[in-house]
Amino acid sequence: MKEALQGDCTRSAPGIEILSVRVKKSTIPESIRRNYEQMEEKRTKVLVSIERQKVAEKEAETQKMAVSEAEKTANVSKILMEQKRMEKESSRRQQEIENQMYIARQKSLGDSDFYREMKEAEANRLKLTPEFLELKFNEAIAVNTKIFFGDKVPNMVVDHKMLEVFQ
Repeated sequence: MKEALQGDCTRSAPGIEILSVRVKKSTIPESIRRNYEQMEEKRTKVLVSIERQKVAEKEAETQKMAVSEAEKTANVSKILMEQKRMEKESSRRQQEIENQMYIARQKSLGDSDFYREMKEAEANRLKLTPEFLELKFNEAIAVNTKIFFGDKVPNMVVDHKMLEVFQ
């Protein structure tokens, strides 16, 4: 402080030399001191309220992020559930188509079997004429190698035409 005063004096009033500087503790009037303390108290309160507001904003931001994260998780879960539902629906439709194909195939096989059997029955009806039956009877008798001798012939089924042949 002494050097600062000496520099000012040398510039404006040469020849003045400052030997020492004494600073006396000043007494501040009570009203100014109270006013200063009140202003400091208000400033402190303002700083505290600003800090509280910042903390509240951070908490709100954190809570907003948590809500956003929860919504995102819920949306992902909803999408996954919808995807699983669609997969099951697709699988069910595919199974229905396979079942319909199986039923159609079985019905077609049944119809073809029925048609074949009907044609065979019709062919057999046309084939089984009395002449054909007589031919088969004669073939069966011709294969029989048993010959009976004597006056009494054992009881057996014999066609009347066959008996006429042997008489």
